[in-house]
Amino acid sequence: MDIVEVLVDEFGLKKGHIENVIALLDDGNTIPFIARYRKEMTGEMEDIVIRALSNRLDYLRNLENRKEEVIRLIEEQDKLTEKLRQDIEKATTLQIVEDLYRPYRKKRRTRATMAKEKGLEGLAEIILEQKIEKEEFEECILHYIDKEKGVENREDALQGAMDIIAEIVSDDPELRKPIRERVFKEGIIVSEGIDKEEESVYEMYYDYKEPIKSIANHRILAINRGEKEKKLRVNISIDEEKLTDIIKKKMIKGNNSTTIEYMNISIEDGYRRLLFPSIEREVRNSLTERAEEDGIKVFSMNLEPLLMQPPIKGKVVMGIDPGFRTGCKLAIIDETGKLLEYTTVYPTAPQNQVEKTKVILKELIKKYGVDIIAIGNGTASRETENVVVETLREYSGEVFYIIVSEAGASIYSASEVGVEEFPNLDVTIRGAISIGRRLQDPLAELVKIHPRHIGVGQYQHDLNQGKLNEALTGVVEDCVNRVGVDLNTASSSLLQYVAGISTRTANNIVQYREEKGKFKNRREVLDVKGLGPKTFQQCAGFLRIPEGDNPLDNTGVHPESYDIASNLLDMEYKNLSILELSKMLDVGKPTLIDIINELEKPGRDPRDEMPKPILRQDILSMDDLKVDMVLKGTVRNVVDFGIFVDIGVKEDGLVHISQISNRFIRHPREVVKVGDIVKVKVIDVDKTRGRISLNMKDV
Repeated sequence: MDIVEVLVDEFGLKKGHIENVIALLDDGNTIPFIARYRKEMTGEMEDIVIRALSNRLDYLRNLENRKEEVIRLIEEQDKLTEKLRQDIEKATTLQIVEDLYRPYRKKRRTRATMAKEKGLEGLAEIILEQKIEKEEFEECILHYIDKEKGVENREDALQGAMDIIAEIVSDDPELRKPIRERVFKEGIIVSEGIDKEEESVYEMYYDYKEPIKSIANHRILAINRGEKEKKLRVNISIDEEKLTDIIKKKMIKGNNSTTIEYMNISIEDGYRRLLFPSIEREVRNSLTERAEEDGIKVFSMNLEPLLMQPPIKGKVVMGIDPGFRTGCKLAIIDETGKLLEYTTVYPTAPQNQVEKTKVILKELIKKYGVDIIAIGNGTASRETENVVVETLREYSGEVFYIIVSEAGASIYSASEVGVEEFPNLDVTIRGAISIGRRLQDPLAELVKIHPRHIGVGQYQHDLNQGKLNEALTGVVEDCVNRVGVDLNTASSSLLQYVAGISTRTANNIVQYREEKGKFKNRREVLDVKGLGPKTFQQCAGFLRIPEGDNPLDNTGVHPESYDIASNLLDMEYKNLSILELSKMLDVGKPTLIDIINELEKPGRDPRDEMPKPILRQDILSMDDLKVDMVLKGTVRNVVDFGIFVDIGVKEDGLVHISQISNRFIRHPREVVKVGDIVKVKVIDVDKTRGRISLNMKDV
């Protein structure tokens, strides 16, 4: 297989660009570096495309390695034919390779292997040939009766031979492929409740059927979880007769009356006992893999806009981590994220110290000039919001509040990073600090938490954790490098996502900064232990020094292009075309355009172009909502069946996928992403169940 040709065909990209990407990856270059600083070589491929190409390259290389291994293993058994070699070499998926290898794989003791040990393989071959006459066959059977080997009689001999044929049926790659395809095409997923009297979130699946070809990915994951929790019994239903007919058509030759009975018994046994259970597992694994891939894709697509939310710069923030019994933790954070003061108030049940809390809030707001109050969205959030709104109504200054997702804040609070930052503080106070800082700089704060704990996916705990971690780490890496990192203020948590920088090197950078003071230029990082020329090449362009020796160090211009940038600044370049400049400076057009953009907007933050969060001063309750009311809200989560929108009441409203757009869409992500500000119309309010249904069409 020519891997490059396969990638060209699948991605629709130029062969030379794909070859360049492969060479760059093999040379140890990072994806953010390749995407940003090697555009001429890649045809300006985006990081997401390079990442997908890299993953596919890994799969195809693993496939080629597995083919070589399988060929070697079969060759060692002296069973490799030229046709089999060619079939393996032509295989386009690991599944096909494993199907071809299956008959030769060493098995645990099965009924068939035990029958072979008893010397019954010859009898199985005679039945498979389907040419023998009845009298000759009966005489033949007698030769295989051997009490020392455990073949006591005629029935034992025939049973052993049929066990061997049944396994041949199950292992035949030319049967497995059409059977598998038919199951995908015509099979039905059936789930039933193990205890149908028990109330659970899986009740809709207590008596449920859906064709495999149309079942949605989120329903696959839900059914899997119900089965894992022993609430559901799940299987695949299909017309058995159709499938056994496929096998019989291939294996039964003519109508030999002597052997046809044994062939039919062997085929039906092989199908029911071995082949179908095996195919059922493969199909369900394949469905799960598909659902997991989609779940990871949804999670990744939701995570990116969350990380890329615009920072609220230059504001003093009060972070509140709400609670009932233990009270609400408050933390005042200055414009740079520094902790100024913290305390605990008890406005909620059981203490209900509302008036005392309002006094404390007003005092702190006035003392520190608080601009915005960030309230965590967890337990007691809306009760705390009520008290904050009452306080703001009574306060004369202009102060706003916002509800902030606190997903993962408790994990940060108890983490090594949290303890290291605030060793003498209670974990709950750290949570309030995190909530406040998330508003000031979401990216810098959220990187301190493992991305799977940020809570913007669906069924994330049911997904393949290795693949999920890899995908989400890639998203964080792409976002961090797109924004750039202040070398003199970034935490080690943020620095370790910069291209080429490991966790150890990130810690060394922070340690160097603490010992030597602020970095004055990018090249100074070469003095950091463990950071050599290759790492510098990868990371330098993503590091920013706002008040350094060289103004270019606060831009996305890579040090390798400083001479070009300097020459450009010496020219009256605005009167020349890009093509003319490109020739004069001997630089590719994409790199030149990037340099010009950086020079014209030094220190530009791409997050500033994202929609700003909605700041509130007043509150809504479900009682205030009326059908046909139009509101503005923030998209909090995007899932297969719709989107959840924060409209300022206790519960997020659901816009079902059917209510998102007037045109047909396969997934909500075609229209919206997390963090978008959207207009919605209320179509139903179910106060009993705490559910709000919204519509985005024609609003």
